[in-house]
Amino acid sequence: SNAGQYSAYGMTVPRPELDFPQLLARTQAIVYDIHEKKQLIAHLESSGAQVFAGVGEAQFVDPHTVEIPDGRRFRGEKFILAAGGRARRLDFSGAELALTHSDIWRLQSLPRSVAIVGGAATGCQLATIFNAFGAQVTMLDIAPRILTVEDSLVAQTMTAAFQRRGVDLRTGISGIERIERAGRDLALVFKQGDELATLEAEAVVMSTGWLGNLSGLNLAAAGVETDGRYVVSDQTGQTSAAHIYAAGDIDGRMMLVQSASHEARIVVENALLGGTDRHEYAIVPHGGFTHPEYASVGLTEEQARRDRDVVVAVVPYADMDRAVIDGRTEGFCKLVVDGETHRMLGAHVVGEQALEIVHVVAAGMAAGMWVEQLAELQIAYPTFTAILGLAARRIVAELGVMPLTPEWRTLGRAPGEWEQSQIQTE
Repeated sequence: SNAGQYSAYGMTVPRPELDFPQLLARTQAIVYDIHEKKQLIAHLESSGAQVFAGVGEAQFVDPHTVEIPDGRRFRGEKFILAAGGRARRLDFSGAELALTHSDIWRLQSLPRSVAIVGGAATGCQLATIFNAFGAQVTMLDIAPRILTVEDSLVAQTMTAAFQRRGVDLRTGISGIERIERAGRDLALVFKQGDELATLEAEAVVMSTGWLGNLSGLNLAAAGVETDGRYVVSDQTGQTSAAHIYAAGDIDGRMMLVQSASHEARIVVENALLGGTDRHEYAIVPHGGFTHPEYASVGLTEEQARRDRDVVVAVVPYADMDRAVIDGRTEGFCKLVVDGETHRMLGAHVVGEQALEIVHVVAAGMAAGMWVEQLAELQIAYPTFTAILGLAARRIVAELGVMPLTPEWRTLGRAPGEWEQSQIQTE
């Protein structure tokens, strides 16, 4: 995307050419490098843990014993299930011809055309990648829109962004019927209303969810209940077997790296120290590395309006100096605030550095900040994060209050306690 702006700065550069095998090799090298730098096994062993790596799948033989393929058995008083997850494959004729996002590494060359089944976060990120590399991309979903868990304005903005870039979106389909070979391509047959339609593409990628790695664990022998896709556990991580806990993708909750890490810390403490800490999911920043990026934290506007009065500000990126300077004016920042308590309920951003921006709101929500405090925060200029200050000040103006001053912070006066004569607006 930077190459597209060179001419605006008076630069002429040759059109870049993609070496797809080199791209994949570079990506795999980075993944390996990050993994090696973490030195996870060495770290665990230095902490006194015994690590048995590369021994195959372990399975329960009774509630307190697991067995590995070479016949060795390990007994434990407590267990933590952290087996992760895997890409979900839909079950229909020819499904084996489709790739999952984990299979992309098998590609030897960039497909001319790609059909992506699924319009959630992973599907949108895959669409961004293949579209940026020049493939013709079609994304299909049974939902009426892409990114159904996101704020509606995020979904609308990302839909428009994809369409401007030539991505063909087919939402509201009734289901996939089959995949069959069609010469060099694959024919994806799907149902649109009462009619069957066919889409031909060189590659079909399923991005239809994520399942917990349950197979092979023999959880029934341990008395652990599942719903067929994930381990059933409460917010302390405890399963139906009181001595067994679950963390990460296997429990089917947020299924994000940051959530898995946080869940793991909680279940270790609860399992080993008898704690009852709970993992809270209300403040978990998330989003997609798309073009443009999108990110969210907290409640969507639709969710917030169900049971409270809210005040919302939407600031276009075009109103932000840094975005204008960098030529990145595509997008917006939406801030959702409780109209009574003035606490921040959520933030939703589409645009450059969206995933970085929402973390400021996440920290503020975790600390119980009022929107007035965000409005008076001295954010470095010119930065993309400054858009939060613009949004907060617009809400403060609509509420008819002023940002907190040092005197009122010291007195601990809450929003709404100021005299009318002390109120000012923009």
